[in-house]
Amino acid sequence: MPWHMKSAVIVYPGSNCDRDCKIAIETSIGAEVAMIWHKETKLSDELDLIVLPGGFAHGDYLRCGAMAALSPINAEIMRHAKRGTPILGICNGFQVLCENGLLEGTLLRNASLKYVCKDVDLDVVNTDTIFTTAYKDHEIATMTVGNGEGNYFADAEVLARLEGENRVAFKYRNNPNGSMHDIAGIINKQGNVMGLMPHPDRAFAKELGSDDGALIFQSLVG
Repeated sequence: MPWHMKSAVIVYPGSNCDRDCKIAIETSIGAEVAMIWHKETKLSDELDLIVLPGGFAHGDYLRCGAMAALSPINAEIMRHAKRGTPILGICNGFQVLCENGLLEGTLLRNASLKYVCKDVDLDVVNTDTIFTTAYKDHEIATMTVGNGEGNYFADAEVLARLEGENRVAFKYRNNPNGSMHDIAGIINKQGNVMGLMPHPDRAFAKELGSDDGALIFQSLVG
């Protein structure tokens, strides 16, 4: 029997891209997708991918992602991160990964102080990660941003480490939110956790204007 990828999308109160992620994964790679409520306390050890979707978890109360990082399911997310399971945080999911410490830095309010929703062109900086191998022939990827707090910030030491260890996966060509070093997506040192502010779940089919986002999911099965 052929291997069939199993994935989970974590659903928080206020998530609004969870089903987008489910459809994107199913369409891109035909994987089985389980929707997991944030109050669950167990994630299967058979999972090949965990996605933290975009939206406004807990209404972005306190700070974006701060309350989601304290959800019961977070202990399982941390456990899976340690054991090497691929974990992808998109937009609000990126904010959660920074809040729970799986990724360095933080996401601040956009430099324009306005919500930004538009297509963006990204430089694929590192094609040697488990999330980006399918971009070998794509120097540029087009996806969509939709955020009010997508302004990536880190101190000089963290930025130097991210750049020096080649852990910046994507950079904006025309920075829409003021992110330092034009950073749009980063990975952890172990290489199995990626935070990405633009939405691959809004760019997985030509009918959406771009199918470049599908390559993230295809990288995982390539």
